[in-house]
Parts: sequence; structure tokens; C-alpha cells
Amino acid sequence: MARGGKIALFAASAAALMLGATHAAAQNYNPGLDTYDGGMDMGPAEAFTPGPAGGPAPVNPPSPYASVGLSFEGISQYNVAAFGRNFIPPDTMGAIGTTQFMETSNGAYAVYDKSTGAQLSLISDVAFWAAAGQTGANGDSRVLFDPTSQRWIVSSFSASLSTIQIAVSTTSNALGPWQSTTFTGYAGGIADYPTLAIDGAAVYIGTNDFDSGGNFQGTTLNVINRNDLFSAGAPTTTSLKQFFTACNISVCNTDNGFAIQGVNQLLGSTDSGQIIAASNFSSSGDIVRYSITNPGTAGATQTPATYLGLNRSDPALNGTNPLARQPYTSDPAAVSAGVTRTIDALDVRLSSAEWEQHGDIYSVQTVTPPGTDHTSVVWTVIRASDNTVLQSGTIGDGVYDYYQGAIAVNSTGQVVIGYDRSGDASTGAAGKISFFVDTFNPITPGGGPIAPTANFLIHVSNTDSYHNGSLDGQVAAGRQRWGDYSQVTVDPNNPEDFWAIGQFAREFNDAAGGHPGGTGGSRWGTWITEITLTAVPEPATWAMMLIGFGLLGGALRSAASADRRRALQAV
Repeated sequence: MARGGKIALFAASAAALMLGATHAAAQNYNPGLDTYDGGMDMGPAEAFTPGPAGGPAPVNPPSPYASVGLSFEGISQYNVAAFGRNFIPPDTMGAIGTTQFMETSNGAYAVYDKSTGAQLSLISDVAFWAAAGQTGANGDSRVLFDPTSQRWIVSSFSASLSTIQIAVSTTSNALGPWQSTTFTGYAGGIADYPTLAIDGAAVYIGTNDFDSGGNFQGTTLNVINRNDLFSAGAPTTTSLKQFFTACNISVCNTDNGFAIQGVNQLLGSTDSGQIIAASNFSSSGDIVRYSITNPGTAGATQTPATYLGLNRSDPALNGTNPLARQPYTSDPAAVSAGVTRTIDALDVRLSSAEWEQHGDIYSVQTVTPPGTDHTSVVWTVIRASDNTVLQSGTIGDGVYDYYQGAIAVNSTGQVVIGYDRSGDASTGAAGKISFFVDTFNPITPGGGPIAPTANFLIHVSNTDSYHNGSLDGQVAAGRQRWGDYSQVTVDPNNPEDFWAIGQFAREFNDAAGGHPGGTGGSRWGTWITEITLTAVPEPATWAMMLIGFGLLGGALRSAASADRRRALQAV
């Protein structure tokens, strides 16, 4: 059985994949999907010094299409605990700007020099928001750099879980100063899992809405005129328009999706906002698509949603995923108890930012394909104008669990996908949770369907037994959340440079892990990497490049690398 990710590519016509009907007025929503995740869990306050991030850097085979540039550790749970903000999970998030990479996590924010990887700033999330004019923070942060205005934008929960706060830098310098504003996401309840996207007209923030008791009430898409946030002066939300889709215990008015994502068009048009989300009704991971006309204006309207017909996850799971495996080769208690599956790989929501280039939308989600109990990362290329599914692909192999995918596309249609992978004890050391990146080139000039070109192992976890909430040597207890999301972004100065951030498992906080007096719990870490792609060839050389894709597939299929094998199957 191949040890690496098996990537299957599926190109299909609109007739095969599109179901262009709008939805009935009242339908049963998916109860497995619409569950409040409980926010952040906070561990005990403690003092310690982070140990080394791990072993030597992975050695990847050279590729003519891409290479790994800077690669360094980001914020860790040790860092946030030192601020008294010891949260689980990190909500792994970061973006690249003109000169810096900015990372946000649950508990701390950091800025790095993108030329050297040097850390320029590390502060608590509370301190960041206080400097921007707010009085608290409760996580679920997201960050993007807007190349049009040359400014940064960060969003998160405020001191109240019903309120979303937005900070905008006054310049391209992520070190500040910053200004901020707030709006009510879901009055009296929880505006959970706020997403973030930007296009030429508006900023889009989707929320999953729960009452104070954690009961699902529906979803909201918040649309704000971009000039209200990025023009001179303090940002405001005076143009905010909210599209609320109500649900009660078992019925939704319509299916506008769960964990609603606006589609990023950072240098895009201003005519309509593109929206994409996991279906609220489908039990098999389908996606819904719709648009916002006249976004950022009082006359903004929402078009009816369309199903894409992507039934890629086991319907018996109702949109959820089974727990991901870990080796546990050094955890006697777990081995004795027969526990190998603990990592929460989240559900089929689109957890990464989604992007549009040349009229095509690129998205990614985690599913469990029918006939297997291993999770996989699936990606989709959709033509925005008519919702034709141009291509769908799967990173998975039935040996490892793949999850926490993130995707980005540049102006020439090149794509980078980051993800985590883990496996059980039968895979030995290779089963440690690891951070990977795959690269793709467009099959034809100008975007559209893509073909894989390279795969890189970026970072391997320090431990093979990650379980926040219980101690080293004990069986994992409680929900072992991973994520809850990650991101890949394109360098605004060089479209061939992509930057990805992912999570890994650090060492246990005990004497054996280099922390005398620690509590004994395992800790998360984050990793940041630069991926440089070669320029897409001129049209005269496309035929040779397509031949190269075939040769690359054959070479990868026949490779016998101890730590990475890969098969490419085109159908």
C-alpha cells in the first residue's frame, strides 16, 4: 500500500455534477454537522521554556516545479501559556504581506520578517486588541493582507461571543498601529466560527449561530463595504448588511450552508460577491454556491443557493468525520487500552479560506470517502459563472488520515494545498502527525483544471502521542481538537511564492520533554513555510510540460522512498 497521499483527479461536466435547483422552504438540516464546538478550552497556567521544535529539517526530493524556502516554527502552546492564555486548539492562521508574515492564534499573535523568518513581535491576543482599541478577545481569529489597500485585516471574537471585532492596520506594517471596530454577530448568543474574505467590493464574514445554551439557530453572512474598513480614518461597519438563515432544532428555512465562506478575490471585480459553503442538509459533504449582488450597498441581495452534487463523504457519518489515528508507540497506557484514534479531524465544513482566479473558485474540505474509515482532503475547482464543477481531487490513500487542508491559487492558476497527515502504529514513526504541502500547475494556460507537480514533507511532530486534557502516560481524555483551521496565501510581491501554516504536536510538558515541574500534558505548535513555484511555461512549451506531468506521475508511482510514496490516478 502506498504510504503517501494518493491523489485522484476527477474532471466532470455540469450535466454530471450540477443540481441547479433551489431549496424547499423547510428541510431537515444535518444534526451531525451543526454542533457548537465549545469554543476554546483553557489549560492550567504554568511557567516553562519551550524546548526544540523537533528534529532536523525533512529532506525532500528535488522538484523542477517547486521548492521549499524559509521554514520555521510559529507560535506554540508554550508561548500562549506564558501569557496566561493556555488555549486548545490554536486555530492555526497566518498570512503573507509585502515584508512580513503575520500569525494569529488562540492566545497570541506574532509577526515575522519574511526575508529571514526572524520574529519581530509576539504579544497576547488581549494586548493586540487593547492596542487597537478593544477590551478583550475570545479567539477564532483570522488574518489577511489586502494588496489593493496595502493593509492588514484581523477578525476575532470580542470580549463577548456574540460580537465580532475587526482590526485594520494603518499601513502595510503588521507591527501597527491598528484601528478597530465591532458589530453584533448574533445578539444574545454565539456568533461561532467567524470566517473572513475580501474582494473588490466588500468584506465577508460568515458565522454559525447558537443560543446561549449551545443550540444551533442558523447562520449569518455579514457583508461590509470594503471602503468602510480600508479607507482613510477609523474602520466602521455602517454599511453592514446581514443575511440570516434561521434554523430551529430540526428545520432550516433554506440551505445556505454551514461555516459560510466568502470567496477571496484580492484583485478581483466589484460586481458580485461569490459565496461557498458545506451544505447544511447533505449528509455526504455536498457544497452550495450562491452570490451577493451589489455587495457593500444597501441594495445587496442574495441569490438562491445551488447544490454542486459532490457526494464525496460517507453519508452514514452525517457530515462528521471519524477520529484520526496516532501511532501511540511510546504511550503504554494508550497501547494497553487499544486506543489509537483520538484526533478530532473536524467535519466536512470548508475550513480554509477559498479563492477565485480568472472566474474559477478553488476550495478544500476534509471528508471520509465511502468504503473507508480514513479521512481525506478533497479540493474542488468550480466555474463561478455557472457553477460547473471543472475538477475535484482527493488527497488520501486509506492508510493515513489526512485533514486540516488549506488552499490558495495565484494569478497563473498554480495551486498550493497544505494539510496534516497521521496514521496508526502499523506505519511506525511515519505515523506521527506531519505537515505536508502539495503543489499543482494548471493543465491549460489561464487556470482551470490542475495537475499535481510536487509534494513536500514540511514538519514532523515531536511526539507520536498528542492528547491535550490528559497527562503523559495516560489515555487521551476529552475532545482532542486539531486546528480548527489553517491557511495558504500568495505573496503580493511575487505570485510564485506561497506561504502555508500548519499545526504539529510538540513535546509533553514534563521532565522527559525537557520541562521539569510541568503538568505532563502534550502541547501544540505551529509551523510556517514558504513554497516557491517555477513560473508557468509559455504556451509553446505546454505540450512538453504535460508530458512532464506524466513522467512525474510515473516517477512518483515507482518511488520507494521510506517516508513518502505517491500515486497519481487520472480518470
